[in-house]
Amino acid sequence: MKVCKKVLNRGLGIIMNKFKRSAFGVKFALVLVGFIIVSSVVADNHQESKSGVKVESIRDGLYMLQAKGGNVGVFIGEDGVFVIDDGYQEVGPAILSAIQTITPQPVSYLVNTHWHGDHTGGNEHIGKSGATIVAHDNVRALLKSGSRLEIFNTDYPGLPPVALPKITYNDAMTFHWNGDTVVLQHYANAHTNGDGVIFFEKANVVHTGDVFFNGFYPFIDAEHGGSIKGMIKAVDAILARSNDKTLIIPGHGPLSSKKELQNYREMLNKAVQLIEPLKKQGLSMAEVIERKPTQPLDAKWGKGFLSPDLWTRIVYNAL
Repeated sequence: MKVCKKVLNRGLGIIMNKFKRSAFGVKFALVLVGFIIVSSVVADNHQESKSGVKVESIRDGLYMLQAKGGNVGVFIGEDGVFVIDDGYQEVGPAILSAIQTITPQPVSYLVNTHWHGDHTGGNEHIGKSGATIVAHDNVRALLKSGSRLEIFNTDYPGLPPVALPKITYNDAMTFHWNGDTVVLQHYANAHTNGDGVIFFEKANVVHTGDVFFNGFYPFIDAEHGGSIKGMIKAVDAILARSNDKTLIIPGHGPLSSKKELQNYREMLNKAVQLIEPLKKQGLSMAEVIERKPTQPLDAKWGKGFLSPDLWTRIVYNAL
């Protein structure tokens, strides 16, 4: 707790002297001091959460950065700096500053795993630093035109040219970079219509983008081509290319493993089993939500940013 004890003690003394003549005054003084302490802690924590970037070294020049938004991957070596995603717009400068604490090299390439603003918000800032942005064809199209997510009642304006991918791919792309083979693999109709999963073959590390949320229910963007069965297919493909030593950077959540990805896959499949029969019976989305079909999963998976009811709505729409 970063509260100045000298200032608090002085303030406490002044308040207590002012109100010491009555029991009510003493109680009021203590409440007031408590409020000051709590307010100071809340403000301090807010400042740290807004500006702080957690940097985690993984292996072989690979790092995971966590700030506001999706997880950022950084790959550093003799060829230069290769970055995956960049969080929300307001943390773009902090992400770049965090990278500069690891290496003085400029960012050569920035890969966007998909179009959502919590993964592409820093594009303009990093693009202005000289990085070449790379993404799937559909990602560039959506970033250029702008779009809307009705489920969150949020509009995303089109980005300026400096923030757009200059290189795009359709199915796959390979970088021979920093002594590793880095494969960008597209999986159709998974989290969105433009997901790219990045495999570092020598390092045995995978950045999944939002195909994988580690530990809680994921968002599936059915408005832009996402589907839960496509998510399952993509996860199956990642599992097939992984082993017990694979380290997995999820789109959100802590650094993960093949076992945790398998557990996530089982959850997705169970959600389909619980909700799809109800939809096929002709029940409306509201009727399905009312039945609370995900209760067997909620205790473990329902403590993220999506409530069980919203998750049920997402699965219903993504089937």
